[in-house]
Amino acid sequence: MSYNGSIPASGAGGPGSIPGTPKYKRKAQSAKRKSQNKRKAQSAKRKRKRKVQRAKLKELKYMEKNQQLKYRAYKFSVKIVKFTSKFSNKRIFWSISDQLIRSATSIGANIIEAQAASSKRDFIRFYEIALKSANETKYWLALLRYATDVDKKEINQLLKEANEISKILGASLLTLKGKR
Repeated sequence: MSYNGSIPASGAGGPGSIPGTPKYKRKAQSAKRKSQNKRKAQSAKRKRKRKVQRAKLKELKYMEKNQQLKYRAYKFSVKIVKFTSKFSNKRIFWSISDQLIRSATSIGANIIEAQAASSKRDFIRFYEIALKSANETKYWLALLRYATDVDKKEINQLLKEANEISKILGASLLTLKGKR
């Protein structure tokens, strides 16, 4: 190819590629902005990814704690059933053992029901019911401790477990409601 003296309109060697020309400056600024925007987009993408990862980790930790609570409530229910099966067949124990079994087994049942809730509001409501059942269980155990001659040591252990479960439920409710 021979040189005919004219400057090509675009491409390599065109007026836009000559340093110092306004078109060259605009292209350089545009390339710089694109590079900056690309870095900003990548940074924002990394931030979103980290935020999602933190949320997933938090959810996994919560699910693990919830699994532990569910298992603990189940074991507590089993202990209550075994405990009440030791009662004599006196009339006084009929209603107390019935109410104690109902309230103690209701704790775990409502925790499991909360996991199948269709909304956060429902989830909170089932946890509130579970907390009320735990408090009712403490009442029946305390009544047994002071009104009957049943093994006080075993009642105290059951009361301690009921108290711990109710504290966990109460703390979970505060967290769920955003008050802690």
